[in-house]
Parts: sequence; C-alpha cells; structure tokens
Amino acid sequence: MSQVNLATLGTIGVWLLVAAGLLLVVELVLMAVWGLAMSRRMLALNESISTQRAEIQADLERLRRAIEETKVLWQPYSQVLRMLNHPLVLAVLASVRRRRAR
Repeated sequence: MSQVNLATLGTIGVWLLVAAGLLLVVELVLMAVWGLAMSRRMLALNESISTQRAEIQADLERLRRAIEETKVLWQPYSQVLRMLNHPLVLAVLASVRRRRAR
C-alpha cells in the first residue's frame, strides 16, 4: 500500500512540476506582452515630450527676442527717467509742489 501511495505521490509531484512550468511560461508571455505595450507607451511619451520641448524652446526664443525689443524701445525713456531721477530735478519738483500747496 505504501508503494501505491509513493507512486501516486510521485505522479502528483510530476504533474505539479509540469503545471508550475506552464505557469512560468504563461507569466513570461504576459511579461513580454506588457513590456511591449509599455515600450510603445514610452516611445509615444518620449515623442510627445520632445515635441513639447521644441515648442518650449521656440517660446523661449520668442520671449528673448521680445525682451531685447523691449530693451531697445525703452532706451530713450530710460535716459529721460535717469535725468528725472537726478537730485536737482527732484529738488525743483519738490519746490514747485511746496509753492502750489501754499
């Protein structure tokens, strides 16, 4: 009777080993499928990021040009503002303000 039990246990062990091997193969296939899907998503994401990066670079270049243009346009006014901030001009303006207040 122990011979039958050992033979049965041996057969069950072999079938469990086969089932475990099949499960490993199924997991490997699932991992490959998920890996391919993930790689496709990563490629799409990288493409999207690179296009957005190009757009951001173009926006930054436009902003730099606008800042330079603004600096050029403000040059005459900066000279006037620099003259208006001179201490003698400020003293004259304060004097005029005091005279009008009387």
